[in-house]
Amino acid sequence: MSFEGSCHCGAVRFRVDAALPAQAISCNCSHCRRKGFLLSFFPAEQFELMEGEESLLSYKFNTHKIEHRFCRVCGTQPYACGANPDGSAVRAVNLRCVPDVDLDALELRRFDGASM
Repeated sequence: MSFEGSCHCGAVRFRVDAALPAQAISCNCSHCRRKGFLLSFFPAEQFELMEGEESLLSYKFNTHKIEHRFCRVCGTQPYACGANPDGSAVRAVNLRCVPDVDLDALELRRFDGASM
């Protein structure tokens, strides 16, 4: 089972080889709070960028460990690239960019990124 998502204009499209998540992380760091992200994390090998590499720009802040990818056309940030504590590559998918996710049904897990 897999699901797909995209930026607002459709220039960036991705697929995740996993079931739709029932939970999301709501982080209160300055970046996530301002953008309203609801995130779910997946191993990098489950993530496929189907279209739009040429439309993506990157933004790093604070520790510069997470590469926030956003569309240069519409400004939407559909995902970010990072690593788990064990060093394995991970993708943080912005579930607001996945049309099949029922955002109101997600169980939200709060993460205190503002204190880190």
